Amino acid sequence: SFSLQRIQKGLPGWIAQSEASRTPKNVPNGKKIFMFSTLRYWVEHSTLLSLALAGQGHQVTLAYLPLNNWRVPMNRFDLRRQNAYARRVLKPMEKLVQTVSLLDIKPTHKELDGNAFGDMAADPSDNAQQKSSLAGAIQGVSERDVQYTLQVEEVDTNSSLYQLRLERNTQAALAVLTWFTKSAAQRPDLVLMPNGSILEMGAIYQVARALDIPVVTYEFGEQRGRIWLAQNDEVMLQHTNELWSAWKDQTLSTAEREQMHALYTSRQNASLWENFSRLWQGLPSQGGDQARQGLGLDGRPVTLLAANVIGDSLTLGRQVFSRNMTEWLQRTLRNFSQRPESQLVVRIHPGERYAKGPSVADVIHEVMPELPENIHLVAADDPVNTYDLIDVADLGLVYTTTVGMEMSMSGVPTVVAGQTHYRGKGFTYDPTDWEEYFDLLNQMLQDPQRSRLQRQQVELAWQYAYRFFFNYPLPFPWHMLYYNEELEQWPMEKVLSGAGQDIYGEAFQVLAGQPRRWSTEVGQDSITA
Repeated sequence: SFSLQRIQKGLPGWIAQSEASRTPKNVPNGKKIFMFSTLRYWVEHSTLLSLALAGQGHQVTLAYLPLNNWRVPMNRFDLRRQNAYARRVLKPMEKLVQTVSLLDIKPTHKELDGNAFGDMAADPSDNAQQKSSLAGAIQGVSERDVQYTLQVEEVDTNSSLYQLRLERNTQAALAVLTWFTKSAAQRPDLVLMPNGSILEMGAIYQVARALDIPVVTYEFGEQRGRIWLAQNDEVMLQHTNELWSAWKDQTLSTAEREQMHALYTSRQNASLWENFSRLWQGLPSQGGDQARQGLGLDGRPVTLLAANVIGDSLTLGRQVFSRNMTEWLQRTLRNFSQRPESQLVVRIHPGERYAKGPSVADVIHEVMPELPENIHLVAADDPVNTYDLIDVADLGLVYTTTVGMEMSMSGVPTVVAGQTHYRGKGFTYDPTDWEEYFDLLNQMLQDPQRSRLQRQQVELAWQYAYRFFFNYPLPFPWHMLYYNEELEQWPMEKVLSGAGQDIYGEAFQVLAGQPRRWSTEVGQDSITA
């Protein structure tokens, strides 16, 4: 389960192509990049990426943990064996990329105390504050690990899983803290890692931020040939304020509008479109009338509550005024149970079909074993298309799901309860406390038609959706899930060539710490690519 055969097979060619790309011109301008990953699939991808960055002249240190499972402890013998195995496989690349296992770094401190920061703090009195904030951040990462693993929102900090995650995250944090503070030569210009929110990757992200070392996090979504990037931020938070600030005043061209319409239509009809690789709808749109008849909806106003998957990485830590998504769901249900003059349809996320944690249905039945006649539940695998529900909705309620943005694109007034990327962009209702939330619901349900979005708000939603899908991610040749086959079309030498950098150069520049430029010219180049 920790086989590095792909690396062994590809490494000789990757090394040769990386070495051939290094020139007397690019090497002196390179940065000291500390790249970290763990788990087999991330270590494979990071090996390829670190050699590509080395080929552009950067001084790369690839740090890793040779672990194959974050959920269960490993005995010392197997851990040493996997460590020796990884060290041997990666050794040939050391003439271009320094490799180091965190297991081989002996921490100089046993706890995340203020003294561990040495002289890094400008004021020694800052050490106590750094100790407290970093230790708390590592605990937060460990709690998120449990939420992500079990797909739950409440965490038992006495559980064996939490204790394992806290131990491993603390060990990783102490190791890199030792590495970064041992000498000025080992302090990198940049820390680079996938995700940055969970597991040891999240712990090391927190160390880099505590030491004020620039950090870049990256992830891959449903689009092949694209990468999400964030600088000094967790990429999964999907902060798009800079993107929107640069693009919000520029209306869509005819071609852009057609492109967005084609994507939206494909999602409606449960079909794949171009480089999108995921289907969420189980069947094509059947029309709003059929959905209304199937659920037995009458003429009363209809509110569509589109839920996320519990414990999904795009919901964790996104609370605004509720403790979590569960509390928001339960309090909203209680409210509608006392409003027989309106109807509530709860759409469980179709992604629950692939989840292993508790269902939103469990959350609902916990607070309401018998649903009142005005509340309808649509299960993840029910033969109902979410877009047909949007068609009959007078009001939308969401936590962070993209359905909220799509309801706005259809003119449905949508109340956003969580901290999602499209919140506050001008086309949703964004309450900041419970009182404001329930006041909004009361006002909207009294006169749903009056709350319908204005034409300019609908237009704004379409503009934002386009920018999010087509300008926020950057072109990138090797998606983590498909890089092995994509290397056939885009080998490293081709990616690092002038023609390759015309397409993918900006992504590699941002990965190496160059600030992202949100100008329209750069965005348009990305669209063309």
